[in-house]
Amino acid sequence: MDINKNKVGDTINIAVSGRLDTNTAPQLEAVIKECAAGSRIMNMDLSAVEYMSSTGLRDILLAHKIMGGAGGKLVVKKPSDFVMQVLEATSMDKLLNIEK
Repeated sequence: MDINKNKVGDTINIAVSGRLDTNTAPQLEAVIKECAAGSRIMNMDLSAVEYMSSTGLRDILLAHKIMGGAGGKLVVKKPSDFVMQVLEATSMDKLLNIEK
């Protein structure tokens, strides 16, 4: 898994690619916690995520909770087909801000 981040003003853009699973999710969790401070909007580009397990879903929900708790928001950008299937199967597509 690769994670690229770019901060512009109070917006943090995070692009994730590869597999988001038990082995790689702790990396994303650390980036989320690090980048949430001082950010009002977190854009998470998941277009290049080829597989996501429940631990990856947990990271996305963590980002949603942290950003919402600080008065900000998480926006899931361009989720891959696989990620979108996971979000729909768990009804998280109804909770999260998703921009296809």
